[in-house]
Amino acid sequence: MSNIQNREYKTFIKEIKQRVKEVQIKASLQVNRTLLEFYWELGSKIVEKQKNAHWGSGFLKNMSRDLMEEFPDVKGFSLRNIKYIRQWYLFYSIQSEKGQQVVAQLFLIPWGQNLHIITKCKNINQALFYINKTIENSWSRTVLKHQIESQLYERTAKAITNFSDTLPQPQSDLANELTKDPYQFDFLTLRERHNERELEDALMENMTKFLLELGQGFAFVGRQYKLVIGGDEFRIDLLFYHIKLACYVVVELKTVKFQPEFAGKLNFYISAVDGELKEKKDNPTLGILICKSKNSTVVEYALKDINKPIGISEYRLSTILPKEFKSSLPSIKEIEEELEGLEIEHNKESS
Repeated sequence: MSNIQNREYKTFIKEIKQRVKEVQIKASLQVNRTLLEFYWELGSKIVEKQKNAHWGSGFLKNMSRDLMEEFPDVKGFSLRNIKYIRQWYLFYSIQSEKGQQVVAQLFLIPWGQNLHIITKCKNINQALFYINKTIENSWSRTVLKHQIESQLYERTAKAITNFSDTLPQPQSDLANELTKDPYQFDFLTLRERHNERELEDALMENMTKFLLELGQGFAFVGRQYKLVIGGDEFRIDLLFYHIKLACYVVVELKTVKFQPEFAGKLNFYISAVDGELKEKKDNPTLGILICKSKNSTVVEYALKDINKPIGISEYRLSTILPKEFKSSLPSIKEIEEELEGLEIEHNKESS
């Protein structure tokens, strides 16, 4: 086989391999859909028979036993799973008419994710939120579990913003949807009295988890991003680009309670990015200030007359080190004092 033929063959095989992968994915999705359609039908029949047939309390137990005897190699007919199938059907068919509209979406995510959603969510709106997020982001069961436990639904679009006043629709709606309040930095371990550098360092060391918390679409541009304006140098804490919104996102971190002047500084950074980095294809730059705490009334007044899109949120840490624990390196003075103490002890021992 000549070199040209060899290259053509490799290209051909590569294309076939890619096609096989695509078929495997489609087949997997079809198997999942077929299984869940069967579960939905089974759940419907179970509810109907329990209502009309009066077969007694042992109905589900007998059903499980008979199906497992007939299909020993088929998973899913345990008494526990049959009860889950019934619960799954009832959750979406009884709570609201809206449930009927989302049935098709239920079939797009695996049974394990479906189970976790109905056992942890209180209503259809909350469940639908996690269904859509799972489909959109291809969340595994582990990631879905984490997002529910971190109360993503309750935190999404809860930041105080001026987006509706500074951005056109639908961009303002999308911008609001990407915010959270509070941001849950439960993957960090910091002392209670940490500073901004320590918070920033910790987020950089956990960038993958930080991006997961920010949400889909954020691309990291830089830390302490330098801008030179009129000969003066300024540095943005964190700069991102949001792919779906097609805009830069300036993120400023504050380890203290929100102060009105923070909004003014962030407004300046947004203007600077719009003037120095933004291109014609980009939408207006957004600003997100993440602080230790805030007074909502003060935030609303601070944003009232600002013409750049800004959102203000808090952050939460679940693991706090003792106050006396120092998470940063010792100072030169502390090192010198330590060495001096060691030298004194050594001289005493020598004498």
